[in-house]
Amino acid sequence: MEQDLPKQAARTRSPVKAAGIWQRIQSWDSRLSVTKGLTAVTLLTGFLGGYFQYLNSYEQKVGEQAKADMQKATDTFLEISDAFADVQIQQETMLREQFGSLKVQASPAFIPVDSKSFGSFSDYWKARTSLRRNGAIFARKAEIYIDWPSDLGRDPAAEHTLDQDPLTATLLTKYNFDCDSDANLPQFKGAIFNGADPGRPSDELCNDPTANGLKSYVNLCARRADGEIDALQKVVTINWWSAKHHVLVMHHCFEVLRGGPNALQAPASGNDVPNDRKLDKPRDSNEHRLQLQARRLDAFMTLTMAQLDRIRVRYRPTGFFCHVPLARDAIGYFSNQCLPNQPVTSERS
Repeated sequence: MEQDLPKQAARTRSPVKAAGIWQRIQSWDSRLSVTKGLTAVTLLTGFLGGYFQYLNSYEQKVGEQAKADMQKATDTFLEISDAFADVQIQQETMLREQFGSLKVQASPAFIPVDSKSFGSFSDYWKARTSLRRNGAIFARKAEIYIDWPSDLGRDPAAEHTLDQDPLTATLLTKYNFDCDSDANLPQFKGAIFNGADPGRPSDELCNDPTANGLKSYVNLCARRADGEIDALQKVVTINWWSAKHHVLVMHHCFEVLRGGPNALQAPASGNDVPNDRKLDKPRDSNEHRLQLQARRLDAFMTLTMAQLDRIRVRYRPTGFFCHVPLARDAIGYFSNQCLPNQPVTSERS
C-alpha cells in the first residue's frame, strides 16, 4: 500500500500541473489577443492619420497654387490693360486737342501741326515707346498667366508641341491683318475654335468669314501684292478666347494706327509737313480707328474677367465624400470630381 502512495500522488499532481499549463496558455492567448487588437488599432490609427495628413498637405499646396495663379493673372491683366489704356487715352487727347478745332476740307492736302505743340505730349511718347518695347512680352505673359491657368482641360505635365500656337505679331503683319474690318473685331458668340488645322486657304474660307455662321475666331489668309489669296501659305487662326491673341491684335493695330498714312505725327520742324506725311483720309478715319481700339481693349478685359472666374472654378473645393478614406481613390477610378483642378464640363457660350 505504501508503494502505491507515490503513484497516486503523481497522478494527483499531473492534472494540477496540466491545468496550470492550460491556464498559462489561456493567459498568453488573452495577452496575445489584446496585443493583436492594439496592433490593429495602432495600424488603423496610423493609416488614418497619415491619410489625412497627406490630404491636408495636398490641399494646402493646391490652395497656394490657386492663390499664386489668381495673383499672377490679376497682375498681368492690370499691367496689360493699364499700358494699352494709357496709350489709348493719350491718342484720344492728341486727336481732340490737336485736330478737334480744325474742319476737314473736302480734299485736304494735309493738316498743319506745329511741332512745338507736341511738347506737352511727352507722356504719350514714353507710353508709346514702352508699349512697342513690351508688346511681345505682354502677349507671352497673357498666354502663361491667363490662358494656361484658365484652361481647365490642360495638363501641364502632358507633352505639348512648341509651335502649337503659331500666331505672332510678325504673321499679323505678313498676312496684312485688316484692323478696320468689322469681321476682324473680337466676338464671343458662335462656334468655338477647337484647335484643329483649318487646312489650305480657299475662296469660301478667306473671303466669307460668316459662311458657316458666327464664329469666335478668325481664319486669316495670306494674300499676294495683287490681293489674291496665296494658296501656298497656311491659314492662321485668331482665337478670341485667347488673351494672347487679343494682345497681339491690339498691339498690331496700335502700330498700324501709329504708322499709317494718316497717323498722328509731329513734323521735323516748322509748320511744313513733308509730302510723305500728307493725310489722304479725313480725320474721322483716325477717330474710327481709336474707337475700334477701345472696343478691342474692352473685349480683352471682358475675356480676362471670364478667365479669372475659370481659374476659381479650376480650384473650387471638393465634396465631402472626397475626404472619406479610400472613397477618394475609388471615385478617382471613374471620374475627376475629387480633383480640385477638374476638367471642363460644359461648352462656352
